Amino acid sequence: MSRIPTLNETDAERARAAAVCVSKTHEHLGSFLKAGQTLAEIDAEVARTLASLDCKSCFLGYRAGGLPPFASHACLSVNDCIVHGTAAMSRTPLKPGDLISIDIGVSHKGWIGDAAWTYAVEAYPSEQARNLMGAGKESLRRGIETIAPGKQFLDWAVAVQTVVEQEYGFKCVRGLGGHGYGRRLHEPPYISNVAPTYPGEWPEAFGRWEPGILVALEPMLAIGTGRTKQDRKRWPIFSADGSLSVHYEADILVTDDGHENLTADMWNLPDIVGA
Repeated sequence: MSRIPTLNETDAERARAAAVCVSKTHEHLGSFLKAGQTLAEIDAEVARTLASLDCKSCFLGYRAGGLPPFASHACLSVNDCIVHGTAAMSRTPLKPGDLISIDIGVSHKGWIGDAAWTYAVEAYPSEQARNLMGAGKESLRRGIETIAPGKQFLDWAVAVQTVVEQEYGFKCVRGLGGHGYGRRLHEPPYISNVAPTYPGEWPEAFGRWEPGILVALEPMLAIGTGRTKQDRKRWPIFSADGSLSVHYEADILVTDDGHENLTADMWNLPDIVGA
């Protein structure tokens, strides 16, 4: 397992400042989003908001594997798109009942902030969709509660999976999970949202939290399946069966006596926008 970086208090303050930029951007979007907007219009508003907060997107131009540079300031994922939706993936305006998951990643004075929330446009499309959003938020909350020095990373996954699959009857997305971050968008450790089912599936599972570890934790779930589909030449990742999905993400710093949610203000974000 790769060495996991830890933060001193000076670095923690810088991480907090970056996380505040993420939370404020989401707060603005909560009042901005409405039916009739295109993904390109929303992405442009994200860019303007980040600039006003003296930061910039850490997603724009990001490279991974053989994919092209990411072409948006934010990840904009609608309905069955789980993550990594781009502003150019659709010209269709948002309509009432759409679910849009927005992942904001910022670079602020050399430090990253990275958190996501899912919004319903004007109304929940169904009671099942409302429950899916509830499962996403509750799994994030219950997962965060497990984090303290000496606890295993696995405890997070067990809590998330229990909420999503046993209590709500939905599916955690396989192969996607949270990650450490800091001055770079991705650092060790990788944090799965599901417990491993065979040796080597998640080597970090039995690692333990220690003070100073900084992670972006992000349940991703869908109504009907944990499997995904993706064009190997494009960023967006979809649920394999086309069912609705949601994505929630928080920035968490492990402390001497537990944890600190650097994006705790996002708990006040609305579920429904543009109503």
